Amino acid sequence: MASKKIRRRDLIQQVVQERGGVSVGALADMLGVSTQTIRRDLDRLCDGKNLLRAHGRIELAADRLNTPFDQRAGTNLVGKRAIAEVAASRIPNGATLFISIGSTALSVARALRGRKELTVITNNLSAAMALSEEVSNRIILPGGELRLPDRDIIGEDVIEFFGRFRAEYAIFGAAGVAGDGGLLEFHPAEVRACDRLRDNARTSILVIDRTKFGRLAPALGGNIADVDLVVCDRPPPEPYDALTEALADRIVFAEEGE
Repeated sequence: MASKKIRRRDLIQQVVQERGGVSVGALADMLGVSTQTIRRDLDRLCDGKNLLRAHGRIELAADRLNTPFDQRAGTNLVGKRAIAEVAASRIPNGATLFISIGSTALSVARALRGRKELTVITNNLSAAMALSEEVSNRIILPGGELRLPDRDIIGEDVIEFFGRFRAEYAIFGAAGVAGDGGLLEFHPAEVRACDRLRDNARTSILVIDRTKFGRLAPALGGNIADVDLVVCDRPPPEPYDALTEALADRIVFAEEGE
């Protein structure tokens, strides 16, 4: 099988694992191929045990489905907690900050619960709820449709929303990091939203665990070299040494200080 086809099918499985289910049309748009190509891929991938076809969608089988976002939020808890504490330590009371979607960004929001008088601009509903417990905070959300089960909002309206604000800090994650440092996401709209909040923040902070280095995702955004601060749990695998060495003191490994 051609390597391009193998990579595309691996990406389809990865997206379904992340989201629990996705439509044929969304996959075709995400991967830049026809719906017929996606349907041929699904003929091979849907085995009736792990992945199922249902009404123009591919979904995880019922016994594999357990709120994918909560699964991600529950993985590598020690690493994410360490990342979150380091990132949160850079945010003072009274700061204005963007918080992106994703489970690691949510961990940072939870680590910020002791801060007061924050202005939080986010499309991550779980992060907003975590910070809503402090009544001195101001929380600003975009309009639009809530994406479930991730509990976030994406789309062109969100990109325009982030464009209306300026912040001191931008807290964001990534689905993967390519060998050249490219930051990868599953959908172009997620890329554009992250690009906008980074552009409109004085300091950008990428929060990411080492498993994201080399992880595939189809949509390319910025580059890790352009981020002001990267907070990771532990050093990534050896092929990424050059990337981390080039960042010098702009990358922090949260678990090394414990």
